[in-house]
Amino acid sequence: MAFGGPRLLLALWVARAAAALSSGLRRGGATALPGLLAERIAPVFVASLGGRLEGGAVLITGTNGKTTTARLLAGMLDAAGRPAVHNREGSNLTRGIASALAAACDWRGRPRDRRALALMETDEATLPAAARALRPRAVAFTNLFRDQLDRYGEVDGVAARWRQTLPLLPPTATLVLNADDPSVAELALDWSGPVHWYSLAGARASASSPGPADARWCRACGGAYRYESRYAAHLGRWRCSGCGRDGPVPETSATAIETRPDGLVLTVPGLGELDLPLGGLYNAGNALAAIALARVLDLHAADVRAGLAAARPAFGRGEFVDLGGRRLRLLLCKNPAGASEALRLVEDEDGDAEVAFVLNDRFADGRDVSWIWDVDFERLAGRVQRCWAGGGRAGDAALRLRYAGWPAPAATAGSPAAFLDALAGLPSDRPVTVLLTYTALLDLRAELSRRGAVSESSGTRIPAATS
Repeated sequence: MAFGGPRLLLALWVARAAAALSSGLRRGGATALPGLLAERIAPVFVASLGGRLEGGAVLITGTNGKTTTARLLAGMLDAAGRPAVHNREGSNLTRGIASALAAACDWRGRPRDRRALALMETDEATLPAAARALRPRAVAFTNLFRDQLDRYGEVDGVAARWRQTLPLLPPTATLVLNADDPSVAELALDWSGPVHWYSLAGARASASSPGPADARWCRACGGAYRYESRYAAHLGRWRCSGCGRDGPVPETSATAIETRPDGLVLTVPGLGELDLPLGGLYNAGNALAAIALARVLDLHAADVRAGLAAARPAFGRGEFVDLGGRRLRLLLCKNPAGASEALRLVEDEDGDAEVAFVLNDRFADGRDVSWIWDVDFERLAGRVQRCWAGGGRAGDAALRLRYAGWPAPAATAGSPAAFLDALAGLPSDRPVTVLLTYTALLDLRAELSRRGAVSESSGTRIPAATS
């Protein structure tokens, strides 16, 4: 058979049929179910389809920033005219990778463009399986923070899983590592292949309240990490007090970051000033990770610039939505580090703020919501004019905001419909910044789609939630 035998062909046909049915019924973006079915029928589905792409594979993993980093690199590849197969909507388990690969093939299993590169965002726990199947030419690790402790465990467990992935990689694969994160930098201790380092530390001053540090002790000697500066959690300029190991000299770095109303301007040696139409200094780190990968892939500087300039926020990652004249800014916040950075974005803006916090506790969010007490909501005390609480744990969200010194929530609503009704009932000229956990974001997306809300980044209606 042209495609590895009848079992693989059956898996492909079932996946494509599921995608077509999902699209026809408008039941989602067909980003997970097709791949789930394909893998049930043929467990080697990802390896078989991925192996047919001549461009090889690039994987991007880490706690925060995976989706945005992957989208930025996809834009650079598009500017370079290099085709890519990309799990663009952030479906980052192997079923999402399988769905993306199935969509890129014809019914015989032949890639529509054999030259394509598999550009895949991967969940931290999915990395070993993705690496074994795709044998990537490069893997980027963005950062490592506490996230969903009941699913992933402590950060040491995730780091150990990452180290166990390294022997599964081709020896020629390049690790793209964040030099500002000691936990990520430690991966180089177990890797003899090429490494490309990137860093923001030279362009970011020490934050007045960077939040709790998840990296405290050196794995090489057990000594405590000392920080010259910390710009977010444990990211910054660090050195081990025992063995003296410190942040490596980066090949890709920013020497200056300018915040503008329409985004950021990064000064990167070798590239000059780069326009990035995304807000939030955390997106500067995502941009550097994408630039580092682009350099590993030998993309031209002009394509890097064009890809960054064309960037638009992924859904829920700083996207503005127009709901009948009510502007909402959606920010995914699934752990203390990410939520604190989102609050810093609001803090840096002028005037009073209107903020909502939507908290769920499903499996994909993490059942344990105690992490919200490690988020620095207090930094906006006195700045928030009105706030709202929502989600399945709306009561917990409201309590946390009250303890942070925010005003009493204007509404506490459990369902997405009731939450949006509460926002619409109190019109304002200001946008409402909505902080959401993962499943809360999916729920709200479905309700926004039902109500015909428009994404300001694309000018189109919000699509249905992915499946």
